Amino acid sequence: MSDPDPLADRLDALETRFAYQDETIEELNATITAQWAVIDALSRKVNLLDEQARAVSNIADPRTEPPPPHY
Repeated sequence: MSDPDPLADRLDALETRFAYQDETIEELNATITAQWAVIDALSRKVNLLDEQARAVSNIADPRTEPPPPHY
C-alpha cells in the first residue's frame, strides 16, 4: 500500500479553504451593499427632516448666523 500523497492532501485543503473564503467574501459584499443602501436612505431622510424642521421653525442655521453683538 502506498502512503497518501501529502502534496495532494495539502492542495485539497487549500482548495477547500479557498472555496469557503470565496463564499464568505460574496456574503460580506452582499451585506455591505445592503447596509450602504440603508445608510444612504437614512442620510436622505435626515437631510429631509432637517430641511423640514428649519422650514417650520424659521430658525437660522447657527453655522451661518453671525454671533450676537455681546461677543
